[in-house]
Amino acid sequence: MDFNFKEIASASLILFSVIDILGSIPIIIDLRQKNGGELKALQATVVSGVLMVAFLFLGQEILSLFGLDVASFAIAGGLIMFLIGLEMVLGVDFFKSDPEVTSSTVVPLAFPLIAGAGTMTTLISLRAEYSQASILISILINLTVIYIVLRGSKWIEKKLGATGKAVLRKVFGIILLAIAIKLIKTNIAIG
Repeated sequence: MDFNFKEIASASLILFSVIDILGSIPIIIDLRQKNGGELKALQATVVSGVLMVAFLFLGQEILSLFGLDVASFAIAGGLIMFLIGLEMVLGVDFFKSDPEVTSSTVVPLAFPLIAGAGTMTTLISLRAEYSQASILISILINLTVIYIVLRGSKWIEKKLGATGKAVLRKVFGIILLAIAIKLIKTNIAIG
């Protein structure tokens, strides 16, 4: 297998900017607090990875099976991101903890936050430009960064303090709202 390091670096950076795990730190801290201080970093990373790899290979087929296009999927993901942003800015809870589920690792952390509509539509776009091997390696690189951030969320929270966390949560909530609106607006124009 011939590795193209330029492709790997480009695809990794594109995915890193779309996933925006560093920008999700306030959401991660908030989810950990809602779950009594528990966050299953490995489970969230593995679920995110499975979703990304599955969507890389089967994404368009899955959407076609349900009669959906990428734009509709992106708008739905944008709406969920919008609600998460509203939670952060307004301090309200739209995503209630399910008493049967002991950890909010999969929803909304692994999906739609990490492996959401933006990530999945990006993976479909990357297939047209880069080799599958390069994209798979870039997914693995991003999953490593995701795991490190999720694992270090307690340490990051301690370093931020209560005031820093509150400010960061509001700022990134507004940024998440803006990203969600852009995702919805762009895909309404396409659809």
